[in-house]
Amino acid sequence: MNNRIFVVEDDANIRDIVSAYLKKDGYRVTTIETAEEAVELWQQAPPDMWILDIMLPGMDGYELCRKIREKSNVPIIIISAKDEELDKILGLELGGDDYLTKPFSPRELVARVKRLFKRSGNQVEEADGTGQDDWEAGRLLLKPDDRRVFWEGNEVEITAKEFEILLIFIKNPNRAFSREELLTKVWGEDYFGSDRAVDDLIKRLRKKMDGLPVETVWGYGYRLRNSQEGSR
Repeated sequence: MNNRIFVVEDDANIRDIVSAYLKKDGYRVTTIETAEEAVELWQQAPPDMWILDIMLPGMDGYELCRKIREKSNVPIIIISAKDEELDKILGLELGGDDYLTKPFSPRELVARVKRLFKRSGNQVEEADGTGQDDWEAGRLLLKPDDRRVFWEGNEVEITAKEFEILLIFIKNPNRAFSREELLTKVWGEDYFGSDRAVDDLIKRLRKKMDGLPVETVWGYGYRLRNSQEGSR
């Protein structure tokens, strides 16, 4: 395993504990105290995942998350002492893939890291050389093998969770999914946040792909409307 993780946390004790647990599982870890330092290191050697604290001196974790998402789609886990629902929603809206409230179990964090790498297709030991077929529905094209998305022939930069939900839709054209079902499939069964995370993710996809035929099923969830069945 060669995945590199940036841990941005101003509490030295938490940095050391998180780093020790991640290194024990074989990850390469760089611990960073400030967002400003993180930006400098990012330009030199981009990581495969970020773990961000929100309450940082200077630039906070929300702003750093926003900056990362402007240029990168690697997984981001937000850790914070703030456990209010609005704080979690803001973190997800800015592009965070997961949100963990302090105090947390280091083992739980490692488990979430593994799960995100697996879902994003970046876990080195998961690669088996087996190709996956492309999926197409109208103007939408997904290439699971290299996690790429094309809309009207143009490639679109998306996050890991945005890719996962699109893959669910395109494999099941015209089927309605409840918000709760999408939460479980994309965020995992141990996610306890609001189902607004699904709404925010769909909103981001619609903004990135104007005319994307993901319909709202009022009072229930969403579906990808496609007159032709999704095909490989």
